[in-house]
Amino acid sequence: MPQSPPMTGPAFHLFLPQMRMTHEAIVDRALAAEAAGFEGIAFMDHLAPPLALEHDMWEAMSIAGWVLARTSTLRAGHLVLCDSLRHPAVLARQVTSLDHASGGRFELGIGWGSVPEELETFGVGATEPGERADRLAESLEIMRRLWTGGVVDHLGEYFTLVGAQQRPVPTRRVTVTVGGVGKRTLEIARAHADWLNVPVHHLDKLDDLRGRIGHLRVSTQPMVALLPDEASRDEVTALTRRRFGAGAMGRNLVIGTVPELAGYFEGMHKRGVERFYVWFADFAPVATLERFAEVIAKIQATPAR
Repeated sequence: MPQSPPMTGPAFHLFLPQMRMTHEAIVDRALAAEAAGFEGIAFMDHLAPPLALEHDMWEAMSIAGWVLARTSTLRAGHLVLCDSLRHPAVLARQVTSLDHASGGRFELGIGWGSVPEELETFGVGATEPGERADRLAESLEIMRRLWTGGVVDHLGEYFTLVGAQQRPVPTRRVTVTVGGVGKRTLEIARAHADWLNVPVHHLDKLDDLRGRIGHLRVSTQPMVALLPDEASRDEVTALTRRRFGAGAMGRNLVIGTVPELAGYFEGMHKRGVERFYVWFADFAPVATLERFAEVIAKIQATPAR
């Protein structure tokens, strides 16, 4: 595995669940994020919108390809694709296709599934955690081997490949992100990934994780409410708390002005978080993304220590 390069400043990716909005609205947000200084954008991967079954939602790989085609510099990926929904040979080919089409701007974020009830509803894969984790490890091994362009013979627990080969190979080594901090997840990430996405409710364990994450670079996914001004603090706080409740999202919501958010991200960066997948509590309208450019600019203007 490659060694982690030294940190410079934090990178920002927009986390944008592709639901309750049109393709045009998604592209508008992607272009605004690109202009604001975001490095990338990440979508979710579900067969049904979590806790929002009445809303429309677009398929994960299709929307990533659509956005890559409409942007110039923005990287695209997911937090995270559900391994159970795709055969690794199919996903390896999809990743390579998007990699070439975008000039190397697609990244693979993948996990073993966060909603087992969804898998049961649609009859896809196993719901037992250990099986899903083992399948993910095998999938990543197969994809890494297919991306070399060599002939792959594989007799595993979940997949059998005989004389399998895929061309072309990706334009560069595919960047892989795995999410979670469990023992088995960390084993899989260290073996196959470049980034570890640490859930915000586990950031208090970051110092303890240092000895177990090896070469992995650290990202996280904070939910953010950017205040337009100080006078709106009580109103925005009440609205977001009501919208997201007292669960993990509500408890870890970061609310603040431009200077306050810049301070938060700088503080987390000093603790070793190199990338932030920013999930906006107001669903990331263009005006919010344009304002968030001030946060990014303020951080970039801060001298390195």
